[in-house]
Amino acid sequence: MSSVLALDTRFVGGLPLVNVLLDRLKLDRLLAKALPASGRVSPARALGVLLRNIVLNDRQPIYTHAEWADRAEPSLIGLTEGQVACLNDDRVGRALDRLFDADRAALLTELVLRTIREFQVELAQLHNDSTTLTLTGEYRNAPGREVRGKPTLVVTYGHNKDHRPDLKQLLFVLTVSADGAVPIHYRALDGNTNDATTHIQTWETLCRLAGRPDFLYVADCKLCSKATLAHIDKHRGRFITVLPRNRREDRWFRTYIQTHDPAWEEALRRPNPRPRSGPQDVWKVVEAALPSKEGYRIVWVWNSLMAAEDAEARQARIEKAYVGLERLQTKLQGKRCRLRLRERVEEAAQKILKEAGAERWVRVEIGEWNEPIYRQEQRGHPGPHTRYLRKARRRFSVAARVREDVASADERSDGMFPLITNDKALSLPQILEAYKFQPKLEKRHEQLKSVQDLAPMWLKNVARIEALLFLYFVALLVHALLEREVRRGMAREPALTASPGKLDRLPLYPEERECRAPSTERILDVFAPLQRHRLRRQGRPRADLRARTQRPSQADPRTHALAHLAVQSLALTARRDIASVKCGK
Repeated sequence: MSSVLALDTRFVGGLPLVNVLLDRLKLDRLLAKALPASGRVSPARALGVLLRNIVLNDRQPIYTHAEWADRAEPSLIGLTEGQVACLNDDRVGRALDRLFDADRAALLTELVLRTIREFQVELAQLHNDSTTLTLTGEYRNAPGREVRGKPTLVVTYGHNKDHRPDLKQLLFVLTVSADGAVPIHYRALDGNTNDATTHIQTWETLCRLAGRPDFLYVADCKLCSKATLAHIDKHRGRFITVLPRNRREDRWFRTYIQTHDPAWEEALRRPNPRPRSGPQDVWKVVEAALPSKEGYRIVWVWNSLMAAEDAEARQARIEKAYVGLERLQTKLQGKRCRLRLRERVEEAAQKILKEAGAERWVRVEIGEWNEPIYRQEQRGHPGPHTRYLRKARRRFSVAARVREDVASADERSDGMFPLITNDKALSLPQILEAYKFQPKLEKRHEQLKSVQDLAPMWLKNVARIEALLFLYFVALLVHALLEREVRRGMAREPALTASPGKLDRLPLYPEERECRAPSTERILDVFAPLQRHRLRRQGRPRADLRARTQRPSQADPRTHALAHLAVQSLALTARRDIASVKCGK
């Protein structure tokens, strides 16, 4: 009598794609070298499983980590079936402790250098920016004390970029290459660290990674401090950053354009991202007649869409102030109004202007008069002989007046912002083009927080948080490399249609809508349904019976195109778990 057959189903998803990248980075080998093996599941293997979980955007609390690993194909997460049963949250936590104790700086350097060599990442232009990692909880045990002889971060309050000043935070500083926005360096710092103090050390580290100081370093206005710019310039570095509004050079140019028309040079013109909503997206540049006080070039940029947004925002603030002052005027006319002093009325009006952000363009006119009121001379019901006393009560009125001269002056500089650089060889359009890559770095921050779900942090041990941030950086690196490889593969491949040309888009969106720049999140979503099935008899797989992989339909052009690109661009010929390939052993 034959034994009952059982179907064993395991998750595959995008693990083969991720594993090829990790193999090329030799990450598992680097972790094994840095972390001594112990127990049935070594710390390196436990962290490898956690890393793959993060990369696949399937983040769960660590105490559910073993359940996720049990659903996955063991060979694709670096474990055997026996080791999966030994994986639990305590083991993963102890592995994070070992990673904290290890030399993470050396490990990071070796990983980044391997990335640069293996994927030929160009380091001629690097972009730097920081974001806050908002945490929930008190974190009383995170004041910067030493853990096993190593200092830890201070989880505390600071300028929160997530607009949550009520929560504690850490600062996360990220640097990416302009060649595909590939992360090449990160720093986790105390929550109250000033961004302006981070650039010198970051730049010096990047010099060691790049092997030269003459790369173009691009950052936001926090880079624009006298000491930092002088340090970079003195050591033959190049920089581009935004000149802050409080600098004298900014005020000078905005005053200058009130009576002069600079010779703007058009650098870029493209269709409006929202074709039905307005004019074309036009960018113009002009170099200021006067350099900065340090002698650096100042390049002013004007954008048509930003100018429209500035005008609309200014009008919205003025209108908000008008509405608030009208409500105050109605309140002042009421019989029970308690604002009887002029100083109180002025305070209330200025508060409305401040909340609306219209103090610059709106002024308040306060009127004052005495209103006669009559009261009985004595108590009691009024009669024909009741005598009344006349008294005066001070009343106020408010009226808003737009400062037309200030609004007109500001309108002349709508859509403008200044860039400062010490590079004298770059043309004005090249300076603009370099700075316009900065939003792609901000996109990496968005990936870190929303796609990879870094926040909220479900750890209380700050040492383990620091170790986990290292894994999140690696996950961000894998995401960037996958995007870069697929997009470069698209540039090399012929179009799927009969029309000549390169493959410039893939139907990855719902309803097979086309995507010009595939993201890792969408790529992994396409492969998410992949599973491996095995028929087992008495717990052992049948050698003569094989189940095919459950996968998206082979007719689905998304799967066909991505599988083709994956094979061509990521060298997945050894990973036969991808579309239209029969399940292996």
